[in-house]
Amino acid sequence: MDRSKLYRRFRTLLIANRGEIACRVIRTARAMGLRTVAVYSEADRDAMHVALADEAVLLGPARARDSYLNIERLIEAARKTGAEAVHPGYGFLSENAEFAQACFEAGLVFVGPTAEMMTAMGSKSGSKALMEKAGVPLVPGYHGEAQDETTLSKAADKIGFPILVKASAGGGGRGMRIVRSADELAAAIVSAKREAKAAFGDDRMLIEKYVDNPRHIEVQIIGDSHGNLLSLFERECTLQRRHQKVIEEAPSPTLNAAQRETVCAAARKAAGAVNYVGAGTIEFVSDGKDVFFIEMNTRLQVEHPVTELITGIDLVEWQLRVAFGEALPLKQDEIKLDGHAVEARVYAENPTKNFMPSVGKISTWQLPAEAGGLRIDAGYREGDTVSPYYDAMLAKMIAWAPTRDVAIERLNRGLEESDVRGIVTNIPFLSALMTHPKVRTNAIDTGFIERELAVLTSASPAPGELELCAAVAAIINAEQQAARSQANSPWQTFGWQPVGRRQRSFAFRVGHGAEQKIALNYGSGPSTLVIGERELAFTFSEKEAGFDLTLDGVKSSVAAVIDGHELYLRTRNSRFELHWVDPFGGESEEQTGEDKIAAPLPGTVVAVLAEEGAKLEKGAPILTLEVMKMEQTLRAPYAGVLKSVRCKVGDIVQEGIELAVVEPSGE
Repeated sequence: MDRSKLYRRFRTLLIANRGEIACRVIRTARAMGLRTVAVYSEADRDAMHVALADEAVLLGPARARDSYLNIERLIEAARKTGAEAVHPGYGFLSENAEFAQACFEAGLVFVGPTAEMMTAMGSKSGSKALMEKAGVPLVPGYHGEAQDETTLSKAADKIGFPILVKASAGGGGRGMRIVRSADELAAAIVSAKREAKAAFGDDRMLIEKYVDNPRHIEVQIIGDSHGNLLSLFERECTLQRRHQKVIEEAPSPTLNAAQRETVCAAARKAAGAVNYVGAGTIEFVSDGKDVFFIEMNTRLQVEHPVTELITGIDLVEWQLRVAFGEALPLKQDEIKLDGHAVEARVYAENPTKNFMPSVGKISTWQLPAEAGGLRIDAGYREGDTVSPYYDAMLAKMIAWAPTRDVAIERLNRGLEESDVRGIVTNIPFLSALMTHPKVRTNAIDTGFIERELAVLTSASPAPGELELCAAVAAIINAEQQAARSQANSPWQTFGWQPVGRRQRSFAFRVGHGAEQKIALNYGSGPSTLVIGERELAFTFSEKEAGFDLTLDGVKSSVAAVIDGHELYLRTRNSRFELHWVDPFGGESEEQTGEDKIAAPLPGTVVAVLAEEGAKLEKGAPILTLEVMKMEQTLRAPYAGVLKSVRCKVGDIVQEGIELAVVEPSGE
């Protein structure tokens, strides 16, 4: 193979991805003087990455297989724009050897490993065989070619339960199932194969021993075309949910210096087995004593910023320099570890409803400034629409500090100061996670989030005096803003009148709870708020994204968003959702719809799990939807009989469509 075709200097880079990672690559590429080309689907016409790039090419319809996964259209987009190189980001085709080879054959530089390296290391089963030969420690498992049920069942019995069934291709927790007994195996394989086929186009499975209470440790490596291969310390990614990382940090707070050198040496040995070129990650699982190789990701990782912050190295810049054919600028002993970094992934999802993805238009996007050790990598802005077609990650918030404790404090402060509205996000969940005492003391494993889910997703506290007063201030502030848009008049100024005092009553409700009432007294003297028997002196002053509220001489910063009669407030106590009861009456209690078996979001029916006429227990699975590349199982809301199923496998259904009817048993 002609290496001059693999690695050479270029001026125009096409980013074959979307969202946060496309924006991330564009920023570094432009800082290096490169011209950038974005690609987009019909759903992403107005996306942030499209606006940031110098040029953009429409690939096709919203579904990924018709756009971001269409190799032919991506190659054609490069030809149209004169792009000489392609950066795949992560996800989509980033670990697809066919795509890397197609780029090479089209005369394009692929910013990543060769197709041969990707094939060798990108397959979980193939890489395990290679690592076994190279002497890298492995978790006991089966990674053979035979995929029939009998072979897999025998392998599972030999390894011993619990086991992990997972897709040989891809990652991100898709196509992965924990199986704790033999009678669960067949169903787990069917489900994992189906999810893997949808996500990666490859349903091959491997089986390995499931390590109870494990920790997830990974090492960032990068190699160049001159034979240099470096490790850039390790990351700990133990805080996971459904095998997907939620919080990542570097370095690992679990390893000491000797263990760090051992695992980094093992990672270099693993990558060296294929003379690896490009950025990649060697992933290990630890039982608290030893570490075992589990897989290699032949691409940049979502969590790469924590490594960048502790080393001072821009990994995307290094990727591009390697693709230019340059040698890595540092030697192994020149890479120094400085401080600690922690990253949180901000998703459009509802933690209180089983992390159901959330779609819609972002009406408010308020994140803190990137200062004081805080970094934000985002792929969305205010006004952008989150669609149901792609991964639900909105942004990453990363904090650096000299110590782990301070880094966690900085990250949590950043989360507490963030307000994203119009969709539901996991920001409150992330904040609860970062303040959990066991996270602070590193007393965690990969099952920690699932065990602590009830605590981490508990309801916000009931609004107190501060929140009720803030709600009144938010309404008055909004009315003042509306009045300022009209002709000036003293009658439009809050609290002004020539003589006397007036009173205005407000009522608020949280969910379906009782109304909480508060009265505003205003007029010729200072304004006050009355709650029960207490009367509080009350002033406020407007500022960006909220106001300062002073109650009885104590000033508090309040963030507020009003949408009709719905109020969102963030105070020093927590986040609160309040409903302003219509002062003119006429409101009626809405049906919660909890018993309706309907599509929570647009999706595809991939399995019907119960037959019409079946008697169901509460929580029994009825059907499975694929939403945002993840499977969501809809379950019986109560015990009863399945009267009808109003869909079939393969149906594409819209949000709110009723899919099944269960008749209560009457017990």
